[in-house]
Amino acid sequence: MPELPEVEVVRSGLERYLIGQEISLVSVLHPRAIRKHVAGPGDFADRLVGRKISAVRRRGKYLWFEFEDEEVLVGHLGMSGQFLLVPNDSEFERHLRLCIAFSNWSTELRFVDQRTFGGMSIDELSHVSSQSIPKSIAHIARDPFDPDFQMAPLVKRLHERDTEIKRLLLDQNVVSGIGNIYADESLWRAKIHPRRLGSSLTPGQLRHLIESAVAVMGEALEAGGTSFDDLYVNVNGESGYFERGLAVYGRRGDPCPRCAHAISREAFMNRSSHFCPACQRPPRTG
Repeated sequence: MPELPEVEVVRSGLERYLIGQEISLVSVLHPRAIRKHVAGPGDFADRLVGRKISAVRRRGKYLWFEFEDEEVLVGHLGMSGQFLLVPNDSEFERHLRLCIAFSNWSTELRFVDQRTFGGMSIDELSHVSSQSIPKSIAHIARDPFDPDFQMAPLVKRLHERDTEIKRLLLDQNVVSGIGNIYADESLWRAKIHPRRLGSSLTPGQLRHLIESAVAVMGEALEAGGTSFDDLYVNVNGESGYFERGLAVYGRRGDPCPRCAHAISREAFMNRSSHFCPACQRPPRTG
């Protein structure tokens, strides 16, 4: 699933091209793409046509398009969603779910989603703590790249929880934007085993962990994100290259870049955890 760096790459690409563009046509090709809009495709299109995009913003793994009023268009990539900017006369991509065309512009925005877990919805802004955010995602915690992110409250919250630290990193109500890939990479950098409890870690260790998450996601952002296959691409259809810089994720059996011990993989929440059993000592039992 695309995580913060991948969604930010997409958001910045959309912002570069779409600010000031007026929506002229909306075509919904699959109902799951707008499954939260109970009024249906016709109403969805009618509420968007004629709107001008004034901003493209993000929190965690969600992004949204702002207009000149309080309504917004929220998008989530799910596991395989793609926002592509392509010429209007291009052949339709396989798994195309939704198209948005613009006045006086020969390029359209296409939402492609193989597994149909992503989607778009119309929402209203909620004004909370000096920020405006869609009501449907107001519960999502700030991510470490948010200008109003505060380290101390997050460290305190993590330290108070008798929960495995990787579960906490993946909890978007605790801190947003970090998914399975960057959780594993951050924990490796901080030399923390994914099954350690938040309460067992010192505030210093937790701060170092979040700083490691910021560093690894920043590097991934510069590389255009992480692409293991063609399911994640930027708005121009290009893959990211941070997969080459991963230390542990997907590296089972490879030597640890730090100590040369073989990387291990364990089942975790219907996913996998990758770590170095030598550098990241497991929690004590008994």
